[in-house]
Amino acid sequence: MKNVVIYARVSTDEQSAENQTPVLAKWATARGYTVVEVYSESASAWKDGHQKELARLVNDSHRRKFDVVIVWALDRLSRQGALAVLQLVNKLSINGVKVLSYQEPWTEVSGELSSLLYALTAWVAEMESKRRSERTIAGLQRRKAAGVKLGRPVGSLDKKKRREKTSGRRQA
Repeated sequence: MKNVVIYARVSTDEQSAENQTPVLAKWATARGYTVVEVYSESASAWKDGHQKELARLVNDSHRRKFDVVIVWALDRLSRQGALAVLQLVNKLSINGVKVLSYQEPWTEVSGELSSLLYALTAWVAEMESKRRSERTIAGLQRRKAAGVKLGRPVGSLDKKKRREKTSGRRQA
């Protein structure tokens, strides 16, 4: 019986990984796997350093705590393109860990074709994310051109404290 972990990621705090984890746990059990841990986070896959649970998962893979990582879809690992996904899958593979995707059943098949399919799937995820951003920007520009004021209403407050941005300039 293989020990598996689940990696679930949603992009914002307003979303919940609860759509992913029960289905993935059931999927693992149906294959005779034992789920030993769930790594779950709400963070953008675009921002470096924000996927702390993924970093912990990779670190734990060095210790051989599990044999398989199960994800909802490969784009949950990264949307930074084919290279980022391939590097992550390769790093886990070197540690003896296989990555399986619920949405991409071909990940259960081994062989030379799998590298190409990982790359292609990661590229599609990256392009999908870029197109979504382009559509959002186009919509905002259209609304601004129509005279709609963008942003929050005057006098509204943040629900949680913002981090201070550093300007990059040296303080005298």
